[in-house]
Amino acid sequence: MLIGLLGKANVGKSTFFSAATETAVPIGNYPFTTIEPNVGVTYVRTKCACKHFGIAHQNELCIDGIRLVPVKLIDVAGLVPGAHEGKGLGNKFLDDARQAEVLIHVVDVAGTTDIQGQPVPVGTHDPLEDIAFVENEFDQWFKQILDREWQKLLREITQKTTNLVDGITKRFSGLGVKEFQVSEILKELNLHAKKPAEWTDSDILDFVKKLRKKTKPVLVAANKADLCKDLSVVDKIKQNNHVVICSAESELLLRKASKAGLIKYVPGDSAFEIQSQSLNPQQKQALDLVKVVLSKTHTTGIQEAINYAVFDLLKFITVYPVEDEAKLSNKDGVILPDARLLLAGSNAKDLAGTIHADLAKGFLFAMDAKTKLRISADHILKDGDVVKIVSSMSRG
Repeated sequence: MLIGLLGKANVGKSTFFSAATETAVPIGNYPFTTIEPNVGVTYVRTKCACKHFGIAHQNELCIDGIRLVPVKLIDVAGLVPGAHEGKGLGNKFLDDARQAEVLIHVVDVAGTTDIQGQPVPVGTHDPLEDIAFVENEFDQWFKQILDREWQKLLREITQKTTNLVDGITKRFSGLGVKEFQVSEILKELNLHAKKPAEWTDSDILDFVKKLRKKTKPVLVAANKADLCKDLSVVDKIKQNNHVVICSAESELLLRKASKAGLIKYVPGDSAFEIQSQSLNPQQKQALDLVKVVLSKTHTTGIQEAINYAVFDLLKFITVYPVEDEAKLSNKDGVILPDARLLLAGSNAKDLAGTIHADLAKGFLFAMDAKTKLRISADHILKDGDVVKIVSSMSRG
């Protein structure tokens, strides 16, 4: 899975990325600090299955019953108006963002940067303008893809070498578009009842807007909340968008302090605990400022944004494969060694396929470690399930 960070220049994408992945990247107060995309590993946070069984186990990705499951995060180059026409680093940005399954749009909710990403006084730029322009860039990019192939597609339909659903799906295959998604949108807009040759430019635009929303879901990370004088602007954003309030600077500070052993902090917590008695005045002042931010926003929002993108927008669940359902371990005796993210609605055989293709090919049955019952290949898994796969391939 790949989560993409997008947005105009200088809104804190690189700070968000650095905080989420604990990877040092160039961070600067000027456009295009990021030229090449940074790719790193972050984690979604969920309740570990060990809590269900009331056991303790040694795993660096389980912290007091909180399980951290790795996902990839990409911070792509800054975006400017006209990107779909090749302005700025537009073409490269859109191609990099194409790889992501879900997008987090980092927005300067404090209004400290203009539409080009240049610094301006706090509150003098409307973040809603940024959201609108980024959505428009993606919509126009999708529209370009269909526009340049439209006449060819009409000829293929006339010659009956393809149909509308297959033809459109093929044109967007590089974006991971599926036939059922195209079909659903055609019905939603009642375009399936209209001959493709009669589609207007407006019809095409309406279609690609729906396609973009369905295939590239976007979460708005309302960043720089620590600088925002009036967070009521978030309510306006929420009217048409999924939103999480964020302070990437605060999260980055907490991660660094935790790594240095100064505080106890698990990403996503609403508070932190001082561990060191030897904080210098600058460290104490910085942590006091973060406490003020947390009192206003409850969390820094970084972990919440990652979780929302994966669990709420993409609809993934967490499943724990084991080799010994009684001991909840692998063959080496490591308890709950792995956690897999699967789409809601996935079955036991789908889980086997994420482990190894041969395991799915020779699938016989599976065991549910919670219920102690045998389950079939098409058994739909639930969030938090612990499952042993039995396969003819593994037995051989």
